[in-house]
Amino acid sequence: MTNPVQPKPRRCPICSNLVGDDAYRPFCSRRCADVDLGRWLTGSYAIPGTEGDDEADAPAATVATDDDLLPH
Repeated sequence: MTNPVQPKPRRCPICSNLVGDDAYRPFCSRRCADVDLGRWLTGSYAIPGTEGDDEADAPAATVATDDDLLPH
């Protein structure tokens, strides 16, 4: 018989407690999941970029119309 490999215990990224239940994974509880959500919503987490990298600077996307779908 071989011993199955035990997965490494996971720690909550908010409070570092062990994650026991998969219901809130990767967090240990709803409280920690809500703390993380609150951080995203208030802008505490941000994806780094250079100044001026704004969606307003990007070219506008074109929208297909019914005329574009008809054969020419």
